[in-house]
Amino acid sequence: MRLALVQSAASPGDPQENLRRGLALCEEAKAGGADLVVFPELWQTGYAPCPGDAAGGQRWHDQATSVDGPWLGAFRAAARRLRLAVVTTFVEAHSTGPGNAAAVIDAAGRVTDVYRKVHVCDFGWERVFTPGPGFTVSTVRTAAGPVRLGVIICFDREQPEACRALALDGAELVVCPNASLLCDDRIGQVRTRAFENSVAVAVANYPLPRMNGRSCLFDGRAVHRNRPRDHTVALADGRSRLVLADLDLAALREYRTGSIWGAAHRRPTAYASLTREVAR
Repeated sequence: MRLALVQSAASPGDPQENLRRGLALCEEAKAGGADLVVFPELWQTGYAPCPGDAAGGQRWHDQATSVDGPWLGAFRAAARRLRLAVVTTFVEAHSTGPGNAAAVIDAAGRVTDVYRKVHVCDFGWERVFTPGPGFTVSTVRTAAGPVRLGVIICFDREQPEACRALALDGAELVVCPNASLLCDDRIGQVRTRAFENSVAVAVANYPLPRMNGRSCLFDGRAVHRNRPRDHTVALADGRSRLVLADLDLAALREYRTGSIWGAAHRRPTAYASLTREVAR
């Protein structure tokens, strides 16, 4: 399965321009042989912050779109026409408040999942978002065959429980739309999430100068014949580009049958403190 990780600039606060750019990137991904394309966080708005003044805040909120709206509908039509699975990101209009959302669209143009960011950065402007209720896995049909796929968004990546929950629910591939500076420690987080769960993890991030790129894919197959294996499939620099990376799903599935990581040797009864609420 070939992944295309979008590491391109979006236009802040301009959903229609970002739709145009996004559809062109889908065409480029297909021309590059991709089966699945992943956009960075809040592609629809270019990760434009919500202004603090009332008028600016209202204009920002007015950009929110529904899952059934025309903005997402254009991606669904492109996915169907190109036979290309797409994970695109947007401000979701929702009865409980706006969501920092990602839609998973299969190669037939069907929405198989809409994930709302659980760990919103509520220590900053993202406090306007309503956190999502949890993590979900869906079976996504691609031109290369089906894959069990889960989504995390940016700050979710820094919480190890997020990938573990997806892995326990059967995810083979976890994709992470991102909008942050990916230092070596954060790249290490991604590598570790793949290693400790025996899942592939892919990140799509904005390029320089706003963020620093470094979109990546780790395939989770960290051992081969009882020896450590570098499971880095792709790690981009900071330039604007479409990062193409091939994931060997058959090899990953075989690896998972004998892996000592993931769920194989957990002791959940010893982990009660992981679900205990603590004061912030």
